[in-house]
Amino acid sequence: MPFGCVTLGDKKDYNHPTEVSDRYDLGQLIKTEEFCEVFRAKEKSSGKLYTCKRFLKRDGRKVRKAAKNEINILKMVKHHNILQLVDVFETRKEYFIFMELASGREVFDWILDQGYYSERDTSNVIRQVLEAVAYLHSLCIVHRNLKLENLLYFNRMKNSKIVISDFHLAKVETSSLIKEPCGTPEYLAPEVVARQRYGRPVDCWAIGVIMYILLSGNPPFYDELEEEDYESHDKNLFRKILHGDYEFDSPYWDDISPAAKDLVTRLMEVEQDQRVTAADAISHEWISGNAASDKNIKDGVCAQIEKNFAKAKWKKAVRVTTMMKRLRAPEQTDPGTPSPSKDSDKTPSMATPAPSPANTPAGGAPSLLCPSPDTTG
Repeated sequence: MPFGCVTLGDKKDYNHPTEVSDRYDLGQLIKTEEFCEVFRAKEKSSGKLYTCKRFLKRDGRKVRKAAKNEINILKMVKHHNILQLVDVFETRKEYFIFMELASGREVFDWILDQGYYSERDTSNVIRQVLEAVAYLHSLCIVHRNLKLENLLYFNRMKNSKIVISDFHLAKVETSSLIKEPCGTPEYLAPEVVARQRYGRPVDCWAIGVIMYILLSGNPPFYDELEEEDYESHDKNLFRKILHGDYEFDSPYWDDISPAAKDLVTRLMEVEQDQRVTAADAISHEWISGNAASDKNIKDGVCAQIEKNFAKAKWKKAVRVTTMMKRLRAPEQTDPGTPSPSKDSDKTPSMATPAPSPANTPAGGAPSLLCPSPDTTG
C-alpha cells in the first residue's frame, strides 16, 4: 500500500483530511499516549484493521518532532518482530500514522493467564526482543524506550510472535553518540542517568530490566519512599541504577537457573562498553541453548506481578516531571564520570526486600520527555 503524500522538508504538499476519511474509518480510541491518541482503524476497501496514531500539531513542537521522528524511523525498518508502518498522512493540523494492529495482549496479561509459566517462556520472549533489537542496532537505530508496555503479542494465537512498538523516541546513533537523556526512569541505563553520551547499549540494559521483571515479578531497582514524592523517588532510584545496586533476592530467585542470572548480569553491566550486545546475547546458552529451566515459576512470579504492577497502580500513574528536572546536571564534576547526587555519600544497602505496590511504579511510568526526538545524532 503506498504511503500518503508526506514530505518532511520545507515545502510540503499537505494531505486533505478527506484523503484520510475516504480511505479509513477511525473507530475506538484505544489509549492516549504522551504525544498522540491511538485509535483502531478500518481500511474501507478491504475491511482490514490497523492501528492509527494521531498527532495534533497544535500540541507543540515536541509533538511535531515526535511524529516526524516516528515516521522517519518506521520507514527505515522491516522486521517480523517490529510493528510495520502501513500508511502516513500529514494534513495542515495533524499527522496520521497507520500501522499493523497487534490484537494480542501485553506480556504481563499473557503471563497471568497461563496455567504454566517457566524460564523457557521468558527465554522465548527475550529471544524475539533481542532479535528485533539486534536488527535495529545493525541499522544504528537506538530504541531508547524499551519497556514491558511496548512488548505486545501480535495476535491471540497460542504461538503468537512478540512485536515491539512505540518508536517516537528512537534515534539514529552517529559517531558522536547521543547526549540528551530520555526514556522511562526505571529502565534507564547508568550512562543516561550520569548524563554521559550513550548509544545502543542502553537498549540492552533495558532488556536486562525486562528479563529481571519477567523472571521474578519484581523490578531490579525501586525506592521505598511514597510514590507521590517523585523527585526524591527518582533521586534514590537513579543512585541505585548508577551503582548497579540490585540483587537476586531470595526466595524470588531461588528456583532461577544460573544461566538466567548470568545473562541478566551481562545485560545489566554498569560499564556500557563491557555490556553484552544484542547480537551476542542471542547466542547465550539461556537463549540459544538448553539452559533455560522448564520448572513452573508462575505462582511466585504472578504473585509479585500482581503486588508490584497492578494495573490501577502502574498503568494509571501520572508522572509529568521533565527529564531536565529529574536528571539535574552534576556541578563541578567530570562529564564522563557517573555522578551520584550530593546526598549519596552513603552507599545504598545491597539488601533489597520485596517491593510493595506503593513503592514501585516500575512497570508503567510514562517515558520522560526528550528535548528533540529527531533522527540525527
